[in-house]
Amino acid sequence: MNEIICPNCKKAFKIDEAGFADILKQVRDHQFEEELGKRLKLADNEKESAVKLAEANLKSLLQADLNKKDKELSEKLAAKEAEIAQIKSKLDSAELERKLSVTVAVQKIEKERDDLVNNLKFKETETLLLEKSLNENFLIQLKTKDDIIKIKDEEIAFRVDLKQRLSTKMVGESLEQHCEIEFNKLRSSAFQNAYFEKDNDSRSGSKGDFIFKENDVHGNEIISIMFEMKNEADATIAKKRNDEFFKELDKDRNEKKCEYAVLVSTLESDNELYNMGIVDVSHKFQKMYVVRPQFFIPIITLLRNASMNSMQYKAELSLIKNQNIDITNFEDNITKFKEGFAKNYDLASRQFKTAIDEIDKTMDHLQKTKEALLSSVNNLRLANNKAEDLTIKKLTQGNPTMKAKFDEL
Repeated sequence: MNEIICPNCKKAFKIDEAGFADILKQVRDHQFEEELGKRLKLADNEKESAVKLAEANLKSLLQADLNKKDKELSEKLAAKEAEIAQIKSKLDSAELERKLSVTVAVQKIEKERDDLVNNLKFKETETLLLEKSLNENFLIQLKTKDDIIKIKDEEIAFRVDLKQRLSTKMVGESLEQHCEIEFNKLRSSAFQNAYFEKDNDSRSGSKGDFIFKENDVHGNEIISIMFEMKNEADATIAKKRNDEFFKELDKDRNEKKCEYAVLVSTLESDNELYNMGIVDVSHKFQKMYVVRPQFFIPIITLLRNASMNSMQYKAELSLIKNQNIDITNFEDNITKFKEGFAKNYDLASRQFKTAIDEIDKTMDHLQKTKEALLSSVNNLRLANNKAEDLTIKKLTQGNPTMKAKFDEL
């Protein structure tokens, strides 16, 4: 904006660049016309002055010549006419030169005017382009800012929602109830043969929250997990850490003979390690994991699938255990036979000794003693016959495992 003072009222007023350029153009056009008029008028005045001067000089010369030399009038007249012609020629030349100068001046001024107009148009175009570019950049920056704000708002909403889901999601229900509800939603479809109940056995002085177990159709255990749930609201003043519960959880797992231990926790909500989802802490305690509540079902599925893959090895181990049990039963049968034989032998020995004593003591009972001896001998014979009649084939009868083992030998 330009400030202009009115020459009449002496008041200042502001005008923009376009209005100022228009006024400047009017002033320059008026000045040009006024200057052109002045120069034309000056040229006319110079011409008239020159003519008048020439005429005055001529008249004086002619008058003098008339007074002095009448006879030279014609020659001087001719000379003056020639001079007048020359003057006229010079005047024509001056007029032509003046017109040429005026034309050149006009062309120069018009060129300057055109240049100013073109520059003004260029400046206006440049201003428009700059304004358009600034507007576009502003719109782009504004859109980028809106996108950033939107992303920030979404991130804040996500964090708030995550916070709510991690610690205050279950309004009016505990984390244990939440996990139990989530499991029961899938029990009929995914965990039909699974056991998932609260750990109520506190005979050892402590207990976990839930025990998960699942067996195959043969009764072999697929997997067992001891669960501990720890929840903490945002407003809790005394904040606890997850690792404070690892030792007790490992103790509960071992006492209840569970294969895995899992801590479902909302503690340390700002800890990026635990916010990843499933954290393996078996470097501290064997087969122990820490998960957020939303990974409660996934950790069961992962551990269960891993255990299903090892079921073949567990079945082979169970078979070996059964074979060892058959061998143990075989050894028990031999031990029982030896104990029975020893008992019969001991009875027979005592009866024989009693018979000898009876013979020494009283002859009256000799017959009875003889019969007792014969009976004793018969028992010994029967016992001996039993010992001789004992074979591997008879002992392995009804025991396919031992029969197969001896056949291999």
